[in-house]
Amino acid sequence: MNRVFVCSCFGVTEEQVKSHVDAGACTPRQIASACKAGTDCGGCVRRIQALLGRGSCPRRQLVDQGEPPLTAELPKAA
Repeated sequence: MNRVFVCSCFGVTEEQVKSHVDAGACTPRQIASACKAGTDCGGCVRRIQALLGRGSCPRRQLVDQGEPPLTAELPKAA
């Protein structure tokens, strides 16, 4: 298994970040809350932003419509 680390400070892999995105995380701050990635040196924040991309986010769409955001339980970091 080839692991691509996004955050070397906390050992967070690209696969873990993607799983948090699949669970509903839309921003680097939500990723940080889920697994701490981006909260130490900050060197991985741009990579996290790239993984998040500019795709649609159901939470943002609901907020834009004036509805409360969804609250999904994110998987814990390994």
